[in-house]
Amino acid sequence: MPKVEKPMHKDGDFFVDYEDKVFEDVKAKEGEKALVTFHTVAFEGSIGLVNILSATRLLRKGFDTSILLYGPGVTLGLQRGFPTLGSEAFPGHLNYAARLTKFMEEGGKVYACRFALQALYGHGEPSLLPGIQPISPLDVLDIQLEHKKEDAFMMHSWTM
Repeated sequence: MPKVEKPMHKDGDFFVDYEDKVFEDVKAKEGEKALVTFHTVAFEGSIGLVNILSATRLLRKGFDTSILLYGPGVTLGLQRGFPTLGSEAFPGHLNYAARLTKFMEEGGKVYACRFALQALYGHGEPSLLPGIQPISPLDVLDIQLEHKKEDAFMMHSWTM
């Protein structure tokens, strides 16, 4: 067997050049919009959290940014907690709520489909995080068409 003679990694080490940026840091022009859609189940993978972070980055770049939660995506916008709402049962348990709340506090808009909320997941509008706007299932297509008409940047996630 070959002998490994390299020192163990330690806190503070880095393995990549994290300061090298290849592409221009694009900022929104006045009035530009962005829409990020989620059709993914909370806690079933990382895409929900990654896209909330991406939507926040778009917002900070100056885009008028909206998030659309539809289908299983509405599960990202539900109030959670254990043993009571708002209580973190384990580290990271309330990450979706914290990130969505921060996004809205910074000026982002979040919409959730009422059909998915009630018919698919058995929740009502009071189950949503404060600030999330419930919308008709007919609006799920129209918000996307509206953003297309305005030549907005759109990022869609569909996982199951």
